[in-house]
Amino acid sequence: MYKKCVPFLLFMFLLCSCYSNKREKEEDVVTSADLPQIKEQGEITAVTLYSSTSYFQYKMQPMGYEYDLIKDFATSQGLRLNIKVAENATRLIEMLEAGEADVVAYPIQITNKLKQEVLFCGREEQSCQVLVQRANKGDTILTDVTELIGKDIYVKPNTKYSERLKNLDLELGGGLHIKDIEKDTVTTEDLIEMVSKGEIPYTVSDDKTARLNKTYYWNINVGLEISFLQRSAWAVRKSSPELAKAIDEWASDKSGSYTFKAVTKRYFELGKQPFTADLPAIKNGHISPYDQLFRKHAVNLGWDWRLLASIAYQESRFDPSVVSWAGAEGLMGIMPNTAKALGVTPHELKDPEVGIRTGVDCLRRFRQGFSKIEDPKERMKFTLASYNAGIGHVYDAQKLAEKYGKDPNKWDDNVAEYIRLKSDPLYYNDPVCKHGYLRGSETYNYVREVMERYKYYKDKTKA
Repeated sequence: MYKKCVPFLLFMFLLCSCYSNKREKEEDVVTSADLPQIKEQGEITAVTLYSSTSYFQYKMQPMGYEYDLIKDFATSQGLRLNIKVAENATRLIEMLEAGEADVVAYPIQITNKLKQEVLFCGREEQSCQVLVQRANKGDTILTDVTELIGKDIYVKPNTKYSERLKNLDLELGGGLHIKDIEKDTVTTEDLIEMVSKGEIPYTVSDDKTARLNKTYYWNINVGLEISFLQRSAWAVRKSSPELAKAIDEWASDKSGSYTFKAVTKRYFELGKQPFTADLPAIKNGHISPYDQLFRKHAVNLGWDWRLLASIAYQESRFDPSVVSWAGAEGLMGIMPNTAKALGVTPHELKDPEVGIRTGVDCLRRFRQGFSKIEDPKERMKFTLASYNAGIGHVYDAQKLAEKYGKDPNKWDDNVAEYIRLKSDPLYYNDPVCKHGYLRGSETYNYVREVMERYKYYKDKTKA
């Protein structure tokens, strides 16, 4: 019996050895892939993180500072871009070294230890933590960390910001009033908004997030650094020197494309404040010069034309030539790729009638995604949220609401709360979410403001 088993066992051993060697060779191919192999495949895989400054989806379009840059690099090399998202910063390097990605398109802190493991490449950044303070007329702007002594500074506990403040308090000999915000539902970006509104005096953020939020809140100052500068850059495997070289050459911007300048302007300089939620004056019963067009096309949706007018005011202030920082165009704020999918060119969106008709087409399609919601008014709110953020984010918020015991088919005090929380990693990294980060407070306010203005229009005009 033993002798009979020997050939079989030997065969299995050889088979396993061949399979193991084959796997090792396959892994070698994956982990040693450099630019020539990547070009042969025609696709580069980048891994990044969801965040307001790296990668997110807005109006169903991929966006983000790091995303725009890696997309430009891929285009410059004639490559398709495949984006993967890691759960956290540690996983970025793990996925790179495992061959799951060719490049980390996210600023990784440069350390001597990591320099032994990866090749840093691209444009090096220097970042730090900054104090966020209000800068209205008459406000006193702090210019030195010693001036923080005796001041209340609000941060979320157990974060890098609270740790830095504790260390700063030790460095200054005490005196900082560190106020922990215990509520899970408050994000760093919420705290920045609270500073802008004067609800709290100070908070802390990394400078990149602070600079981005300054494009939303012009009355904040983010100039006081409270930590040492840290160097960071993208990374590739040690076995990809040609890829690193190509990224370095692209990052030098010798081609004259000024990519970095343009992308930096888009995310960190162009104003992103939504049009004000004020209630515009109604003259002689007219809301806008386009009332007849709203009446005409609202029929195709079965909505009151004044709701369409409220959306248009929110998107463009009735200016058909406007283009938002994100690229949305025309009276109804339509993204060019969305328009193309509906057979409309970006140029045609500037025609008021085409813009309104296309907006109605979008709204009708979004509404179909909520056919299970019986209440027409509730369905209307979900449709508006999808129009602003993209339907995927609203589906995520519904799943979060259901998970936490709320009604996934009701907006106010239910799904609305979870759309707002989609700017918090605790929620957008939840396994039930498929679409990552969203500046959810914007969508939350969008629905509320459009509905409030619609009510105002109804009160002031005739149907």
